Amino acid sequence: MATFTMSTLHPRLPRFNRLHFPTRSFSLNRPSSLPLPSSPALWSQTQFSTPRETRVYTSMTAPTELAAEESAERGDDNEKYDWYSQWYAVAPVCDLDKRAPHGKRIVGLDVVVWWDRNEAQWKVFDDSCPHRLAPLSEGRIDGKGRLQCVYHGWCFNGAGACQLIPQAPPDGPPVHTFKKACVASYPCTVQNQILWFWANSDPEYRDIVTTKPPPYIAELDDPSFTCTMGNRDIPYGYEVLIENLMDPAHVRYAHYGIMRVPENKNR
Repeated sequence: MATFTMSTLHPRLPRFNRLHFPTRSFSLNRPSSLPLPSSPALWSQTQFSTPRETRVYTSMTAPTELAAEESAERGDDNEKYDWYSQWYAVAPVCDLDKRAPHGKRIVGLDVVVWWDRNEAQWKVFDDSCPHRLAPLSEGRIDGKGRLQCVYHGWCFNGAGACQLIPQAPPDGPPVHTFKKACVASYPCTVQNQILWFWANSDPEYRDIVTTKPPPYIAELDDPSFTCTMGNRDIPYGYEVLIENLMDPAHVRYAHYGIMRVPENKNR
């Protein structure tokens, strides 16, 4: 926690003020050899505590009051940020081909995106066949609109349930119905012409689309606005990009002659 101490010469004021600024602490429960923090979700338990509001304490603050505040702050450390209990944008739907599956890596998760024509919906699965872990993104959409693995031809419906194991005898046990033959399916939805997915496939999040939908930006669907979408791969971590975007003061100088910035004639 950042602490700032200053003195004052005013006789009627306290001799010091202690300012508590918002802080964020993180705990890492995975090996430090991972590429951190540019791929934060590679460590599923990496979590950030909620920033605290700024508080001011002086020498006139009662000791019991100060102790109570500090005790409450220590209790806030139990509130963690779960990277996997969030919505993430997968891609603009205009960039997705309904005729083939697409492999994506999002917050450290390898997923496959495909169009389920039987339900007329986009689907997001783990990009791994439960049989031999072959990437489902290298498979195809079969004649019945199912996602088919390229390795042994296992087929899955929009819920992730296995519908066909070609090598299984028709008069044998229905092995395709076994739980281990299923693929993890993530909640997903299209909003603002963008495909979003919830990065946790646990059953408790099955209805997350209705209980906690992804953020809605009305201007993206407003015909009076012009909307342009695109993708660009950049050779550095997300934290560098975000820090740069949050720093408008550099635009006039780092992008001189490229971006138009209103002139301040008073300077």
